[in-house]
Parts: sequence; structure tokens; C-alpha cells
Amino acid sequence: MSDIVVTLPDGSELEVEAGSTVEDVAYEIGPGLGADTVAGVVGGDLVDKAEPLEEDCELVIVTDQSDEYLQVVRHSAAHVFAQALQRLYPEANLAIGPPTDEGFYYDIAGVDIDADDLEDIEAEMYNIIEADYDIERIERSREEAQEIYEDNPYKQDILEEEAAGEDPVSFYVQDEWQDLCQGPHVESTGEIGAVELLNIAAAYWRGEEENDTLTRVYGTAFESESDLEEFKQRREEAKKRDHRKLGQELDLFSIPDVTGPGLPLYHPNGKTVLRELEDFVDELNDDEGYDFVETPHLFRTELWKKSGHYDNYVDDMFLLDVNEEEYGLKPMNCPGHAAIFNQGNWSYRDLPIRYAENGKVYRKEQRGELSGLSRVWAFTIDDGHLFIEPDSIEREVNVIMEQIHEVLETFDLDYEVALATRPEKSVGSNEIWEQAESQLRDVLEDSGMDYDIESGDGAFYGPKIDFAFEDALGRDWDGPTVQLDFNMPERFDLTYTGEDNEEHRPVMIHRALYGSYERFFMVLVEHFNGDFPTWLAPEQVRILPVSDDNIGYAKQLKNRYLDDFRVEIEDRSWTVGKKIQQAHDDRVPYMLVVGDNEAEAGTVSVRDRFESERKGVEVDAFREHLESEVDEKHIAPDFISE
Repeated sequence: MSDIVVTLPDGSELEVEAGSTVEDVAYEIGPGLGADTVAGVVGGDLVDKAEPLEEDCELVIVTDQSDEYLQVVRHSAAHVFAQALQRLYPEANLAIGPPTDEGFYYDIAGVDIDADDLEDIEAEMYNIIEADYDIERIERSREEAQEIYEDNPYKQDILEEEAAGEDPVSFYVQDEWQDLCQGPHVESTGEIGAVELLNIAAAYWRGEEENDTLTRVYGTAFESESDLEEFKQRREEAKKRDHRKLGQELDLFSIPDVTGPGLPLYHPNGKTVLRELEDFVDELNDDEGYDFVETPHLFRTELWKKSGHYDNYVDDMFLLDVNEEEYGLKPMNCPGHAAIFNQGNWSYRDLPIRYAENGKVYRKEQRGELSGLSRVWAFTIDDGHLFIEPDSIEREVNVIMEQIHEVLETFDLDYEVALATRPEKSVGSNEIWEQAESQLRDVLEDSGMDYDIESGDGAFYGPKIDFAFEDALGRDWDGPTVQLDFNMPERFDLTYTGEDNEEHRPVMIHRALYGSYERFFMVLVEHFNGDFPTWLAPEQVRILPVSDDNIGYAKQLKNRYLDDFRVEIEDRSWTVGKKIQQAHDDRVPYMLVVGDNEAEAGTVSVRDRFESERKGVEVDAFREHLESEVDEKHIAPDFISE
């Protein structure tokens, strides 16, 4: 047999025989690592340690010390759930049970269970864990698998789709129970330290409305009880911070059934926050010489075929037939920007050309995956596209990285950085991809930032540097990105005239400083728990007259001294205590309590939403501080602390 080259995380290469398994490679590295191997990551995919390696690849060995190990534990916990379920409900039909960022779920049919039944199932799961059954991978013929699942249409569907052409197929067996699965799994059920079933919901098979409605049971699993307890505490805090809950309480947005799924409506409060976010990023773009452009929501699909998006995104596109021509709502802004660049005649002296657009795009996510603002059908990207000379790549990427850092520091966000490399479904030559990945890696190395390699997670047209935010539950969400593209300029035949008077191909950079406004808004709502910084808050100041006699002074304050800010007067006939409580509930950064004493002295009593107070404050002093706090984009109200 021929040899293949396996590239390890440190960049070293190992030559092994084709067909060697992940575990074989681990033993080649060292017997200790071989014995500790649980699974592998091959080209970005988590696989069983028995997975044969047939061609050159990047490989990460997974042990119980690896970040990926928890995902393996949770996958095994999903099997333990399914085994416990079928012990108690033998008639249950199993569909799929993957691990998730929070734990796992399993879709089932043929049995009627509700939340009250989860306690008994969970108890049986612990019986299985305590029994410490070996989890064994067994290969069975396709014919045998079809016989085993002759009464299970969902497993039959998996055999026809995911396992199409495979013979034999892999099963995982623990005690009397088995499941069709590609793995990976831990060695035995006893390695699962703690489990909890969280909730139950309905889900469409394959996420498609026309398919069967299944019962989905969500659970989680950890290596220890203490980890589970920590997760539960974070989960309770996350419920309080859930952007869907706060979005309703603070009247920020809604997604009513009548308007369609995944299509958010922004109310005045929410739009105020979005406008501030837009102004902030537009200022950053102005400072770096971006020209603002606008492209339509709808294009002929010829544009997407030319760019390569049609082949890669057609299943996620909203398509229309117009006069026997196919059109589509845009899933990306970049082809429109490339088309704009293509209308001009450019010299090397003109470059770089930088276009910016807060562009609405549309992607047909499966309905079962839609959730608040985290996954929607319509969203806006603070898109930027640069057309540059090849020798200015590192300079321009560094400038973009500085912009991204300014955004992250402004909002005090925790984040992780990753270099995403060539995916399996991509365009362009190996040489182009290697060059692009090398240049982005050089930028990251020179910056001194810690970063991970996400093998196979690049865009289909080029590698990228991704920034991910962590939410209140510890989940990661895509944020800012910088992407190199050597392919779209080729597809659109983009050129500029070089210093040698010859035509040259520009490099295209895709970048977003937020990612999408929807997801960034979601992150901010949960990050600040609805307590937006004063510069972002829909209402910055609320004036609270002690009585109706003080309303005139309140109006004078608003119109004469605070007319540049978002100020409201609470003029309802409530007690002062009730007015203060309502302002706290509405998360207003500052309250100005004004009564006869304040009106006579020309002062205000200042309270913040954290219940601190200063009396007898000169109005000009408060205004000057408010201007400073808004202009400098302070994170929290800080007048009282001065």
C-alpha cells in the first residue's frame, strides 16, 4: 500500500501507511498517546479512533484532556438516553441523537412522553452509567442493518442518505442495546460522570415542515457532578439574560407568526440601539477611507452562478421565477460589490478600493434551527470588501484587525480567535489556498494573539480569521471576520493596471466588524443583561417630577439642557417610588428626580439604575458628564461614582 502524510497540530508531518487508523497514528507518535486516544479530528471532523486514513490529512489526536472530549462524552450520553428510553418504552423508534454545544438531544417517535416522564428516564440512565457497560464499535453489513431497522423509517433514511454506499456500516453496542452511528464514543458508559435531562420539544424530521413531527428530548452531560452544577447555575443566569425574554420586556424586537419565521421586526427601542451601532461602525469605516455603496435585495441568479455562491448556497437561497428568469434574494453582499468594482477602470494608484454596506441578506435556515436573533432568515451584515494589490495583504488585514479590536474593547467582550482553513467544498487551486492561509497565519503570529486552527471551516472562496463571542451560557457565536479571496476576482475577471502598464488581478478581502447586526445585538443584550451603556440605551435619561407642579421644571430641563440626548419625562400621576421602580425595570441609565427644592435651586437629584444617588447636582455638571460618557462610550453609568 502507498504511504500518506499526516500533518499534526504543531505543523510536523508523519508518513504512515494508507489505511492506518487514528489510533495507529497515535501509537506511531508514542505508546502513551496511543493508549490514551479516544478519538481524532480529521480535516475538522471528529471521528472514531478506528477511522482509517486513506489520504493526506490534518490530524488532531483526542484524549480525555482535549477540548473535544466533552463532545464525545455527550454523544455517548445521547446513546445512554436512547438505551434507557427503550428499556422503559420498547416501542420507541429512534431517529438521531447528536451532541450539541450545551449537551445533546435525541429525536424519537412512536411513544408519547412528556416532561413528567424525564425523571424516570434519567434514573435509568444513571443505572446504565453505574453498570459501566463497554461501548463497542461493530461493523454490520448494509443488508443486516436494513433488517434491524425494517420498522424504523428514520434509520432507513439515514442508511440511504448519510451512509449511502457504505457497506459495512458501523454500530455501537452497549450491553443488550445498539445504535447505528459513526461515533466517536467513550470506552464505557461509566466514563460519563453526570447527566441531566433538560426539556422536551417537538421537531420536524430533517428540520423540514413536510416531514414527520418527532419528539425531541434535550439533555446534557459532563465528566463530573461539579461541572454539571456549574452548568446549571450558568443556565439559570442565562435564562434571566435570554435576549428573547429581554427583547420582549424592553420592547426591542419581535418575531410574530403572522410575519413569518426568522424575520425579526425591530421596535423603536431596538432600532435606536441598531442606529447607534451603525453610526459607530460607519465612523470606523469613514476613518479608514471606505466608500459606502448599496446593492439591491434581489439579483438574477446568473450573478450567483458567476460568483460560485449558487453551487454552494442554492439550497439556502430564496428563489423566485420572474418572467421565466430565475432570481434570488441575496445570501451575500460580496458579488454585488465585485460587480460595482467591475464597472470602473482602475490603476494601481487607485488601490486599495474599499466598499462598505450595511446590507440585508437572506438565508433559508431550517425552521427547527431558527431561534430569536441567533438564527434568522433575514439579517444585516456590516459588510466591507477591499480590492487591493497582492503585496498589501498583510498591511490591510492588520488595519482591519485593529478596527475589530476597537469594537471588542468598546463593548468589553470576551472572544476567541481562529484561523479557518480550506473546506472540502471549495474553489481555487491548492497553491492559492496555501498562499492565502500562510499570509493570514503570518498576521496572527505577528500580532502575538492566541488562536486556534479550525480545519475545513474556511469560506468556499478562501481562508479566514474568525472571532467568536461567548454568551452567558458559555456558547460561542460567530462575530467579526476577515477573509481572503483570490477566487472571486478570477471569476469576475477583475483587473487593475499596474505600474508596468499591464493588467493585474486584485485580491479581494471580505470583512465584517460585527458579523451580523442581529447576532451582535443578541450578544450585547445578553452580555449587558439589558443594561445597555448610556450611549446605546434607547432611553438615556428619565426625568421624574415629584408632583404635577414640577412638570414645568422637568420640561425646561429636557428642552433647554438635555435636548441632545434621549430623554423622557414620567408625567403619570404615580408616587415617586413607583416612578423610580418603573425606570429601574426599563433599565434607564439615569433618573433625575425633581421636586420643589430642585426647581428652586436649579439643581437635580441624580439616581442611576444601580440605585446610587447624588442630590443637589448642578444641571450643567450633569450635562457635561453625560456628554463625556456618551462620546467616550463608557460601559456603565459612572456619574455617581465620581
